[in-house]
Amino acid sequence: MTPVESEVDVVVVGAGVAGLTAAERIESAGRSVRVFEARARLGGRLLSHPIDTQRPHLRLDLGATWFWANEPRVLALVDRLGIATHAQHIHGDAVYQDPRVVQRLEGNPIAGPAGRISGGMDQLAEALGALLSDGTVRLGSPVKRIASDSSGISVEVEGESRPDGEPGRGGSSTRAQSVVLAIPPALAVTTIAFSPDIPPDTRTIAERTPVWMGAMTKIVALYSHAFWRDQGLAGTAVSHRGPMREVHDMSGVDGSPAALFGFVPPTMIGSPVVSEAEVLSQLVALFGGQAATPEALIIHDWRSEAFTSPPGVEALQSYELFGHPVFSTAELGGRLHWASTETAPAFAGHIEGALLAGERAAAAALDGLPAS
Repeated sequence: MTPVESEVDVVVVGAGVAGLTAAERIESAGRSVRVFEARARLGGRLLSHPIDTQRPHLRLDLGATWFWANEPRVLALVDRLGIATHAQHIHGDAVYQDPRVVQRLEGNPIAGPAGRISGGMDQLAEALGALLSDGTVRLGSPVKRIASDSSGISVEVEGESRPDGEPGRGGSSTRAQSVVLAIPPALAVTTIAFSPDIPPDTRTIAERTPVWMGAMTKIVALYSHAFWRDQGLAGTAVSHRGPMREVHDMSGVDGSPAALFGFVPPTMIGSPVVSEAEVLSQLVALFGGQAATPEALIIHDWRSEAFTSPPGVEALQSYELFGHPVFSTAELGGRLHWASTETAPAFAGHIEGALLAGERAAAAALDGLPAS
């Protein structure tokens, strides 16, 4: 039998911004909470790669990159946390690539204004995590089973739950009154056993719901300087040839560090990771010979992230299921609440959607708790 480690009011599964937002709301309401995160880090799809040890404050976003002026939760959060931001660089001309030619488009009709976190988007997760009590977040703790009964709910994790994320032996079970599922629905129903099982209709919708970024490969090319700006280019491109379908400037404040990034969608289920040679060939075609020699080229295939993407994630294309009403319904006798960005009724797939979903799930979980 899995030993019961502790009892809390609410367990949160996943330490991305949705889960951390839910946990902070619950703790701020004076209730106890435990966050189980399968990875050895916070952030989920907020993943920022350090450039080098000499510049630890400069990081390149391999996951979420932008926020927008019509997203009040993100704007309020960065203001509350005191996180530095800057505008996405869009000034200059764009580039269009079809299978035959590359054309310059005057005035960049492709990209619009957006915001960036100057030190990397995962600063949001790190700052949110710092607001929680010591020991609230347990890293390296993938949840394997959630079981509900008349008196509460049990959450079983693989290995020993440890705050430092180091692997342990055995497993543990935490008792709670409610659970907030802050991981993609398709991942949750693939990797977690539910007892009793969630309703068949709910399971079917969860299984079919796409994972935002889950099937994408993100490319980041770091350069010594933003040479495309010298040519009057914005660093923006759209391609109908590939492998990258779109490219954008990812440079920091005032162009330093200088970087371009692009998205590679899968061409088929199980298609191989794009090669460095393919990426560099396309960058040269779009921006000229100086693009051939980046200081670093990072290829991050989100399909390989087992704690984000279930097997066959490329086949999940029913984006109309984002924010489906079923995700607003508590399961397991009203004790299980959905909270990933895919479940948000607005801004699904955005950080704003993750914050909205986390807030909504926290409110529902708190509403269902007995008086303290």
